[in-house]
Amino acid sequence: MSFTLIAGPCVIESPELVFQVAERMQTIAERLGINYIFKASFDKANRSSGGSFRGPGVSGGLEVLKEVKQRFGLRVLTDIHESQQAAPVAEVVDVLQIPAFLCRQTDLLMAAAEAVRGTDKIINVKKGQFLAPWDMAQVVTKLREAGVENLWLTERGSSFGYNTLVVDFRSLPQLRALGCPVIFDATHSVQQPGGRGSSSGGQREFVAPLARAAAAVGIDGLFMEVHPDPDRGLSDGPNMVPLHRVEPLLEQLLAIRAPLQEQGEAVTVL
Repeated sequence: MSFTLIAGPCVIESPELVFQVAERMQTIAERLGINYIFKASFDKANRSSGGSFRGPGVSGGLEVLKEVKQRFGLRVLTDIHESQQAAPVAEVVDVLQIPAFLCRQTDLLMAAAEAVRGTDKIINVKKGQFLAPWDMAQVVTKLREAGVENLWLTERGSSFGYNTLVVDFRSLPQLRALGCPVIFDATHSVQQPGGRGSSSGGQREFVAPLARAAAAVGIDGLFMEVHPDPDRGLSDGPNMVPLHRVEPLLEQLLAIRAPLQEQGEAVTVL
């Protein structure tokens, strides 16, 4: 059974960076037999500071993502923040992602549903940091009633005091009980929102332990932001994983996951 990996830089910093990451991640995924989806954002609309780098915008970003598909033959994922972005973005990407802070925005959800209707494209909704896992049932109901068949849910941690997130691993089977494949976002789960005052902090040293724990609980896929040099990344650098550390971590996760499959643990193939 194939394990799904969603990985790429937080934001489209440049075409060259995007292609470098896509090529390297494709090589790793093919060697390990992992179902790989490239991700990057064309606009980071939710920033701590108004002066933070946001990305190339819809038009420029979609051109880069289109090139990733053509050059490497990869499926791609990106997030949308406004209803009017859904249709043009869905023309290019394979997975439309709804950010955690916007997961209850009905107009955005309905626009995404309309954009993928009649296609095999997927909507991935990140669970809000402010929601219990069972609260996502209403999000699922909205999208199912709008005709969405291919729906994924992503756990990315819950707000815990100031500038801190914590992961309750009970949420993974609770989300799966809603009838959707479940993804674990290992890098945003260690983010420290606004932790640096004008930008978010992060604790990337905990990405691997949390990812291993999630694999042991049982997940359908992993979301992870990666970068050749995270400390020089233009967005979410403190929680991104260096490219050279990705392959060993994935090998560990596959080894953890293997006995669960052998024992009949229900794992959805995406």
